[in-house]
Amino acid sequence: MLERLDYVKLAPRRVLDAGSGPARDARALAKRYRKADVLAVDFSRAMLHAGRPRLRFFQRRPPKPVCADLARLPFASATIGLVWSNMALHWAADPLAALHEFHRVLAVEGLLMFSTLGPDTLAELRSAAGAARVHSFADMHDLGDMLVAAGFAEPVMDMERITMVYADGEALLADLRASGQTCALSGPIGEPRRGLAGRRFRAVLMEKLAAQRGAGGLSVSYEVVYGHAWKAAPRRAADGRAIVQFERRR
Repeated sequence: MLERLDYVKLAPRRVLDAGSGPARDARALAKRYRKADVLAVDFSRAMLHAGRPRLRFFQRRPPKPVCADLARLPFASATIGLVWSNMALHWAADPLAALHEFHRVLAVEGLLMFSTLGPDTLAELRSAAGAARVHSFADMHDLGDMLVAAGFAEPVMDMERITMVYADGEALLADLRASGQTCALSGPIGEPRRGLAGRRFRAVLMEKLAAQRGAGGLSVSYEVVYGHAWKAAPRRAADGRAIVQFERRR
């Protein structure tokens, strides 16, 4: 995603890293856009706190940590030049609501750039554990439709598939825990599930993952979806009247 910014003519005054975690991307964005104010936004105060010691290394305009929900951003409308969201959108309970907020805070001609996980992600784990215990992820085309519904112009979507090979099921689960990708599906009474289940379920899960293991190890799929879109000038006023722009001929 950072490499793609090389092809974009953009000089934002304010940059929003939506779902920043410990602000690794925010620091890279602050280095790229040295004159911009960079806002590192995450729902987890602990994640923002984990990134704060590293923020001190920036002498000028260090990223500012903000604890907030992506679907209810505490910023005025049309005040952000670039909204950046790397591997965070799939955590949103309602991705469309988050995209609406991204569109609201973006200034006209501002850019949204994001990555998220697609439906083929963890297909092997979903097959072994059951669909009710593993996230489902939005399809690339559905995300493109959401961008249009949120008011974005010229959305561009693409994806890539990455295969990770683990020694066994235990190594897979350890990697997911270490990267923070725990199960956030709601339980039967609306409470988050904590872990997969009891010992019996875990034993059966390990058996099913072992059955999928090939000669080189357990192959696990990740589908990474990329998207970017612009905020165009509004075509209608708040009261519904059409906006027609005239350019003076020289």
